[in-house]
Amino acid sequence: MRIDTCGTSCPQPVLMTKKALDSNPAADKIEVLTDNNTSKTNVKKYLSSNGFNVEIEEDDDTFVLRGTK
Repeated sequence: MRIDTCGTSCPQPVLMTKKALDSNPAADKIEVLTDNNTSKTNVKKYLSSNGFNVEIEEDDDTFVLRGTK
């Protein structure tokens, strides 16, 4: 599952991530795109607190957070 949160500011990226996971509770992989540091940090914390291991890749001005269980 992939979520593009670029152009939004907190708390929207975390809420979008939560909504996606709530609608698919069996998900064991998620990819979240964001374009600011605060969202990157907050989404990473949210995913980690929900049992995901998170890897972050920076691509120009976009961060790609890949969460796996």
